[in-house]
Amino acid sequence: MDPNIALGILIGFVIWFLVSYLAGGIYTVNQNERAVKTNFGRAERIGVATTVNSPIAQSLDAEEKQRYNYPQVRVIMPGGPYFKWPWQKIYKVSIATQTINMAYDPEFPKANMSGTVVEAVTKDQLNTGMTGQIRYRISERNLYAYLFGVKNPIAHVMGYFISVLRERIATFEAPSNPNAPDPSVVGGGISINDLRKNLRDLNEHMDRECSSSDARYGMVLDASLITGIDPPPEVESALAAINTAHNMVSSDISLAQATADQRIEQSKRAAEIETLKAQAEVQPLTALASQLADLKATGEGALRAYVRNVRLGLFSNAQQVVTEAKR
Repeated sequence: MDPNIALGILIGFVIWFLVSYLAGGIYTVNQNERAVKTNFGRAERIGVATTVNSPIAQSLDAEEKQRYNYPQVRVIMPGGPYFKWPWQKIYKVSIATQTINMAYDPEFPKANMSGTVVEAVTKDQLNTGMTGQIRYRISERNLYAYLFGVKNPIAHVMGYFISVLRERIATFEAPSNPNAPDPSVVGGGISINDLRKNLRDLNEHMDRECSSSDARYGMVLDASLITGIDPPPEVESALAAINTAHNMVSSDISLAQATADQRIEQSKRAAEIETLKAQAEVQPLTALASQLADLKATGEGALRAYVRNVRLGLFSNAQQVVTEAKR
């Protein structure tokens, strides 16, 4: 082979290698991204650290800690340019918070009425439809689970969320209210009414129960936003009638309580007025007794003179006087 041709082939190979692998090995990581590097398919790890020793595993029990024990990988933070060798591969993920319909099924998009309504059965065997959204993001503290540990993390998270939600709906009981009317009278035990009144508590319960998704699937559920709970159309009118009756009874109870409170307040005021009147009548008598005691202390004559003067004053104002004649 001509030496010039061989040299040209060698130079061409070097140029191709530099362009394809060296220049192509430069990469950057955006601000809302995190990256993980693998060497021959194995992610770079942080020693022997695992998620069991991480704070995210606090919500797992002993059996779950063994099942969801993932290695801690080295996370490449935003910036660059970085460099990788041809045998290395970079996995980038966005950690931005995302919103999704809570009825969405990634594996079966037609399920749950095409991803719009989640159905669940209440404790009184009433089938209800629920609508809402959930906010989630990828956990940079457990990227191994998201990238390599779970085949389809979002499908697992959605399935876990819906199963927890249906279990909660089936066992939900409203907090006791001592002022509420008897449920056997006005239907206070209708669980769909309880659910509608306690949507905030239901959302908070879902946030607590799903806090382990970080350690399970490498995804964090920021919040559940359940916005609507609707009964089947055939019971909507009956439920409306029950609600109307419940509101009427509640209104009557409130009115009776207000009337009773008003009468109690009036009785308290009347008792205070009579007490003040009695005190006003007693005060002059107390003062008179004190004066008489002072007069008596000065001598018997002073007290007899005071009594005589008082009698003279009474006689001067009287039109007739009846006295006992001495025999």
